[in-house]
Amino acid sequence: MQLQLPLFPTGTTLISDCLGVYEQEGLVQYIVNGLPVYAHPKDDLKAFRYITSNFIHQGLCRKTEIERCFHISEDSVQRAYKKFVEKGESGFFGDDARKGTAHKITGDCRLRIQKKLDKGQSVNSIAKEEGVRESAIRYGIKQGYLKKTAVG
Repeated sequence: MQLQLPLFPTGTTLISDCLGVYEQEGLVQYIVNGLPVYAHPKDDLKAFRYITSNFIHQGLCRKTEIERCFHISEDSVQRAYKKFVEKGESGFFGDDARKGTAHKITGDCRLRIQKKLDKGQSVNSIAKEEGVRESAIRYGIKQGYLKKTAVG
């Protein structure tokens, strides 16, 4: 049996001895032992974090190699890898991402704020009473889950 060396295209940056990456026409390509295994658009940060975490998990490279190759912080790699281990692919591409609600304005707090808005109380005074930021209430009004009634 003949040993074949992995061949990488010109312009490939090696992440580890068996993993390389190159960019062509806005598409980032990942190569393992000379074979393409994954590609994503250059600006797709979620796909980048997912695939690099996957490579680390498979043992194709180490966290420090990702940090050095892409010039990113240790914390960034650590957070992405932790998310990959805990949630898998759905942690990066799933529907569990927050959907634009202030975390302090949910449930009973939201109902209390809405009652005060219905009575015509000012956003500033409600924010002070409820212990939330005025901007959080204004955001809720803008998003439509709180309604400010016209006083007149």
